[in-house]
Amino acid sequence: MKQNKYDEPGFFTTYSRLARSVEGLNAAGEWHAFRELLPSLREKKVLDLGCGFGWHCRYAREQQARSVVGVDLSEKMLARARETTTDPAIEYLRLPIEDIDFAPEEFEVVISSLAIHYVKRFDLLCQRVYHCLAPGGAFVFSVEHPVFTALAEQNWHYGPGGERLHWPVDNYQQEGIRHTTFLDHEVVKYHRTFSSYMNDLLAAGFHLTKVAEPGPPEEMLDIPGMRDELRRPLFLLIAASKQAS
Repeated sequence: MKQNKYDEPGFFTTYSRLARSVEGLNAAGEWHAFRELLPSLREKKVLDLGCGFGWHCRYAREQQARSVVGVDLSEKMLARARETTTDPAIEYLRLPIEDIDFAPEEFEVVISSLAIHYVKRFDLLCQRVYHCLAPGGAFVFSVEHPVFTALAEQNWHYGPGGERLHWPVDNYQQEGIRHTTFLDHEVVKYHRTFSSYMNDLLAAGFHLTKVAEPGPPEEMLDIPGMRDELRRPLFLLIAASKQAS
C-alpha cells in the first residue's frame, strides 16, 4: 500500500481545517495560475489524479466537461468528495495515482494538483498518463517547487528574533525521498530537480506547453505570512500536450 497519510484521523482533521479545504479553489494560492494553464474543458473527458475533496472535479463540470473521473488513495478524502458531489457525471475511484491503468486515449485532459511530489516514479506516471490521453490532449499539474522540496526541513532560516532571513536550498541535485513534516506529521515526499520534471515528460512523448512558478495573487498578500511567499517559489506548474496524429 502506498503512503496514505490522509486516512490517519489526526492528519485528516488538521488538513480539513486548512483554508483550501474549507473554501475551495479560491483559497488556494496557486489556483489563479493553474486555471490559466487549463485548456477548454467543454465536452472533454477529464481525469483528476489525487482529487482529494473533489474541488477540481466539480470545477471541470462547471466548465461543461462531458465527464470527470477523480482518483485518490484516501477513503476519507473520497468520502468527503462524494458527500459534496451530486453530479452523476463525476466518478470517484480509490486508487494510487501511480497505479492508474485506463484504456488507451480514454481522456482528453488529465490534471493533478499538489499530489505528484508524493509519487516515487514520476517517469512511469508520465508513461501511464500519456497512454490514457487522447492525441491533442493536455496534462496539467502542480507540485511543490524543487527549491521547496530540496531540503527535508522545508522551513525558513530564522534570525535571533524569529525573523525569516532566507529560504535555505541544499542537496538540490540529490533526488529522491525526503522525510519531512507537514501539519505536524511526518510525511514522505520525493524531490526532483526542475530538469527531471521536464525531461521525464519529454521522454514519455509529451510536448511542453507552458511552465509557471506563481506567487500568491495580489488579493492574498494581506494574509499574515503570505507576502513572504514572494521571496521563493513554492509551486511549480506545468502544462504539456500529446501531439495530435
